[in-house]
Amino acid sequence: MDGAVVSHHRDDVLADELHRSGLPAVYVGRPFSDGHQVWYVDLDNTGGGRMAAEHLLRLGRRRIGTIAGPQDMSAGLDRLAGWAAALDEAGLATDAVAYADFTRAGGEDAATRLLAEHPDIDALFVASDLMAVGALSVLAGAGRLVPDDVAVVGYDNLGAAATTSPALTTIVNPVVAMARAAGEILIDLLAGKKIGPAPVIFAPELVIRLSA
Repeated sequence: MDGAVVSHHRDDVLADELHRSGLPAVYVGRPFSDGHQVWYVDLDNTGGGRMAAEHLLRLGRRRIGTIAGPQDMSAGLDRLAGWAAALDEAGLATDAVAYADFTRAGGEDAATRLLAEHPDIDALFVASDLMAVGALSVLAGAGRLVPDDVAVVGYDNLGAAATTSPALTTIVNPVVAMARAAGEILIDLLAGKKIGPAPVIFAPELVIRLSA
């Protein structure tokens, strides 16, 4: 193997092992640890979390909860940080947080906890579309109308986002474009081009549908 495109974001030893091996590697997604200078391509997840929260604020929502992703992953940390920064700047509370694992079942469990602990929420930023699908199911079961009672914004713009009921407002995660960019960087590295490990960061984009 001459090189690798790596999709890996967790806090473990993989980045260290790749660094020691000397194998040319380009990450799709910011590595959790900043201990080594590496090449990576990512979405501005902090900006995406902020964009989602600011959209909900523009809709007049003031009790905005979030279902955050795993905190041993850079995407989970960054999306939560963007949401919190927007609410802090608006002078609003950031205590309505539940954590899950980027799965539908995780979203269901987290939404159930949030509604029990913070029944006054009027909006929800969910850090992945799969978790948002689970959250929508829980809200429907609790008799909460979306978006009338609780507006919901997801993250990723998966195909399922357009087919939920109601259709899910979400942040685009351009995984195909990011993978292509990572592959192009790796080809340059293998060709011997002298390029520094500067990250390539894609700007977030909001897709507005019916859920918020």
